[in-house]
Amino acid sequence: MSQCLIEFIDIHYTYPGSSQPALNGLNLCIPAHTKTALIGQNGCGKTTLFLLANGLFKPQRGKVYYQGQPLVYNRRPLMELRQKVGLVFQNPEQQIVASTVEEDISYGLCNLGLPDKEITQRVEQALSEFGLTEFAGKPVHHLSLGQKKRVSLADVMVLQPELLLLDEPTAFLDQLYTRQLMATLKKIDAGGTTILMATHDLNLVYRWADWIIVLDQGRLVLEGKPKDVFSQREILEELHLGVPLIFDLVSQVSEFIESDLTNTPLLIERLRSLFL
Repeated sequence: MSQCLIEFIDIHYTYPGSSQPALNGLNLCIPAHTKTALIGQNGCGKTTLFLLANGLFKPQRGKVYYQGQPLVYNRRPLMELRQKVGLVFQNPEQQIVASTVEEDISYGLCNLGLPDKEITQRVEQALSEFGLTEFAGKPVHHLSLGQKKRVSLADVMVLQPELLLLDEPTAFLDQLYTRQLMATLKKIDAGGTTILMATHDLNLVYRWADWIIVLDQGRLVLEGKPKDVFSQREILEELHLGVPLIFDLVSQVSEFIESDLTNTPLLIERLRSLFL
């Protein structure tokens, strides 16, 4: 595993009015230059972890380290952190703040006080990279959900973060927009950005991730490469997560090849059982 880009040490966080901790002594390392997937049932602590990573929340106990340095919760250090750690919410309406696409993408850059020429260049580049040029002057509320998600991703990536946090990025998207999003993430990864994605789509996780983290009740349960994590079937079923269908298919074929290359009907029956 690569060196930690961001690390959580004995993190405790409980929301006001709740008796159940959202994070309960969490120890976790997010490796640099990887595509990491974060999985777990609703309420396992995924969103809270993101808000802590971005400095929007401060742990009640424990420390968060970015590139080996503890987070400092003063205004200037937090502004610098949020340039490096970009957070894209599940619902794009939570982070779209301007009336048009172009204005929305430029918003964060304007807050940094960058020269107008640089802002214009970065916005034009983001519009092009995220397929939004034709929508530049269009009101954001006229866009489809998939287009709004592209805008919210462009809002973050225009700041050139080192770590991209994605909270359920494919939720409510059809297959076309999901494929477009994953193609975009492939380019972002190739550009050197570390990606941490929270998702319930285990088939996507198996195809996409280099590293998987499994949370339950605010604690780390499993972590490792996809093959190693999904091999822990009993644990994942106890957590009501299960394993991806594609992993089951690969496992069944591998077992069959190792045991009996001649019994094709048996292989077909095993594969049929996965779908019925």
